[in-house]
This record gives sequence, C-alpha cells and structure tokens, in this order.
Amino acid sequence: MRAPIGNFDQATPAPDCLDELTAPVAAAVRAWSGSVPADQILYVETDPRWADTAVFVEHYGTDLLERSANCVVVAGKRGGDATLAACVVLSTTRADVNGVVRRHLGVRKASFAPMDTATGETGMEYGGITPVGLPDSWPVLVDAAVVDLPYVLVGSGRRRGKLLVPGKAFAQLPGAVVLEGLGKPAA
Repeated sequence: MRAPIGNFDQATPAPDCLDELTAPVAAAVRAWSGSVPADQILYVETDPRWADTAVFVEHYGTDLLERSANCVVVAGKRGGDATLAACVVLSTTRADVNGVVRRHLGVRKASFAPMDTATGETGMEYGGITPVGLPDSWPVLVDAAVVDLPYVLVGSGRRRGKLLVPGKAFAQLPGAVVLEGLGKPAA
C-alpha cells in the first residue's frame, strides 16, 4: 500500500503488523474502537539513523515537516501529588508546558518527564513515544492543529518505524482533550 504522506517504500495497516509495535501500542490497535477504522492507522518502516528531523524529512519527504507530530510526556506537580500526561503537538511547534498544560492539569508546576519515567511508564522507546497505547488514566492533550490534518506522522512506540494516523483519530484516543494553542511556535 502507498503511504498517504511521505516517501515510504510501503505502508501497512497497523492491525496487520502488530509484531512491529511495542506491546502497549499493539494492544491499543487491537482494542481500537474509534470512528476511524484501525486499518487506517498505518505503519511505515524507518531507519533510526535518519531520526534527526532535518535528515528524516530530506530522506522521507519534505511534506512531512508540516505533517509530523511529537508526543512528549509531562509531569505536573501540586503539593505531593504528581500527574503524568502526554502532549501531542506539530513538530514545527513546542508544547506550552508552563502555560496551557499547567493550567489544564491544574498543577503548580509542569515539566518534561525524565526519560526513565517516560519510557518506564509507557513501555515505549525514547524517541518513539506515541499517543497510541498510553495508559488509559493519562490525559492526552492534543493540539487542535494536529486533529485538523488528514494524516499525521507520529512515533510507533519504537525508534524504528512510525505511524501515519488520520488527524481526527487523535481526538478519539482514551483520555484525549483537544486544546487550541497547545503548540506554540518553536523559538
């Protein structure tokens, strides 16, 4: 199958390649029940040597720069309580952690979660964290600009491989909250 975005050799419906995904991502694809059919979530093989954004888009297609999203894990603290959440923003922006995220979570302080926390709590590889398959109890904050795109490139749970996901599917993830202005222009 041809990928709807990017220059990939092959795009495979995620339900047909569960072995390529981490356990939590594969479980989420198996249990998928949104209005976007699971077979519209596509897996593409990528080479981790080309993970840097500039090299990645040069190799896989310049159209991906405006159609890629990052999923970052944030930790919010209020008193002795800690809250983990995910933020999904276009890769040309950065998550407004100290503004939109902090206010939405109702926490006093918010910051990016340490790498060992992010990977340990998600069961995914650093650099490949995806909003598909996160713990159901987590808020998944999604920038409205991500939902508006026909297809978005995100991590697959591993550094090798990516998912191509219809934008509107992000709003259907467990715990998803679509927020205007979550992604701020990168400085």
